[in-house]
Amino acid sequence: MTSSELKTLYHTSVSGCHRALMQEYGRYVYSIIFNKLRLCGTQEDIEECFSDVFADIFIKLDEDQLLGGDVKSLIGTVAKRTAIDRFRSLTAAQSHMVSTEENDMSELASDMSVEAHAERSELRRLLLSKIEELGEPDSTILIQKYYYNRKSDEIAKSVSMTASSVRSRCTRAMGKLRAKLAEIGITE
Repeated sequence: MTSSELKTLYHTSVSGCHRALMQEYGRYVYSIIFNKLRLCGTQEDIEECFSDVFADIFIKLDEDQLLGGDVKSLIGTVAKRTAIDRFRSLTAAQSHMVSTEENDMSELASDMSVEAHAERSELRRLLLSKIEELGEPDSTILIQKYYYNRKSDEIAKSVSMTASSVRSRCTRAMGKLRAKLAEIGITE
């Protein structure tokens, strides 16, 4: 449909001109919109965008902008820009949504007990404070041995002792630590 045919039809019947535009360019517009929105939109989103494109075209037609130029390129440009705007709004809305389907919610469930986790954290805090009460180098030796799994000769280098001294200090420090923990009611 050329712009002169469109102009003649428009002056004869505005609604007829609108119908002719939709018949002539409907599939073209739909394919542009479908290609932009197929991965993020529903069928309703595509149809709504289709309606918005033709509403914009009909407004431009009433303003005589469409009657003087290349009809197909203008319709294609309006369809493409409208579809891109809709794509942006849909993807922005989807990035803020969280699915709450029952199947997905089961994946969020954890077998971790908050109460047990809190108790372990408190026990660790108490244990570390009692280790610190032992003073140096006993606290360093115990932390290196049991938290970092270091061997006696590695610990000996860091505390400037012999490996046998580290082993004997570790044994005595463990005895002192057991006594301190027993005072606050921790036996194992």
